[in-house]
Amino acid sequence: MRKIIYAMSELRKGQLADAGATPQRLSEAEDMFKVLDRELDGIKPTGSNGQLREVMISADFTYAIQEFVQRLALPGYTEKQFNFEPLVKADVLPNYLPVNRYQMRAGLDDLEYVGEKGQARPGSVVDATKRQYQVYRWEKQYDFSHEALVNDDLGYFSDMAMLMGRSARRTLEKFVSRMYTNAVSIAALTALGALYSQNGRLTTARISECRMAFNQRTDARANPINARLVYLVHHAGLVDTVAQIQQSELVAELATNAANVVRGTFTPIEDPHMAGTAPNLPWWGFTANASGVVPFVLARRAGMPGPMILRKRSDIEAVTSMLGSGAAVDPIMGDFESGNIVLKVADVWGTYIGGSGNGNLFDVRGAYYSSGTAV
Repeated sequence: MRKIIYAMSELRKGQLADAGATPQRLSEAEDMFKVLDRELDGIKPTGSNGQLREVMISADFTYAIQEFVQRLALPGYTEKQFNFEPLVKADVLPNYLPVNRYQMRAGLDDLEYVGEKGQARPGSVVDATKRQYQVYRWEKQYDFSHEALVNDDLGYFSDMAMLMGRSARRTLEKFVSRMYTNAVSIAALTALGALYSQNGRLTTARISECRMAFNQRTDARANPINARLVYLVHHAGLVDTVAQIQQSELVAELATNAANVVRGTFTPIEDPHMAGTAPNLPWWGFTANASGVVPFVLARRAGMPGPMILRKRSDIEAVTSMLGSGAAVDPIMGDFESGNIVLKVADVWGTYIGGSGNGNLFDVRGAYYSSGTAV
């Protein structure tokens, strides 16, 4: 809180200084915010309640809090992050053309008993399944007027690089979320039956069903594979439900002494971009990439590990002579026609492009889906 008060104090003093306030007026504003600071330390001299009330309704406080909320606090409060990195396998592609990758669907044959002087029979290899990735350009242009940048005495637009980076991150988060929330991926899991999907709302018992479903996954030779529930990705409205299940020693939904066997067996990940209407909120289970079963792939182009912020070069020159060459001007002058300063955020990413009826699911054996509806 003390950092907020300090920021508000500096904002207000900046406003007053730009308005041509006297040093005495600046000192008065600073003293008002010191009253708030002393309140945090518990220092309450005689008459402090009246003084504090006077500060809270003063123009200095009102203007400062409005500026603080609009320029500093609000962007931070409205941003939510989806920590999707553990769910995807990273890959790098050389260009924008589809690239083939091959996925092994099974191991080698089991060994066979060979009698005395017997000869081992040749084994067979299951052909790998061909998969294709592709990356695409993702860009957005932002224009600012020359006047807006000059008039912005508090430096708000100096934070635009951070805000543009957040925009790029948010777009990528939504892209990853759509890899599994799209209708094709959901239909593929639903068609596979009880070992891949259900309709129940999130409970301890249904997480246990999800875990047992992963434990029964097999490869193309019907051999067990190392697929287990590692990440539970859920709607934002299920945060408290997940926390209760994770923290309860007994089954959270039952008034019995049954032990909560799923407690601490998975890592929850909130997906703020997942759609749903309470109380029917969806949830998903996924394996870890380290198990060898890869549910998703996030591909980037070589040389583009993250977003770039680009500025359009100004086409203005200062006239030094009607006959001689011109001189370069500050980029803040913008373009010749309108004075706009043009910025662009550019990024490149993509994923598995399907073809098998599974949407963007690279391997359905690494996923489990529940619509979250009552059954």
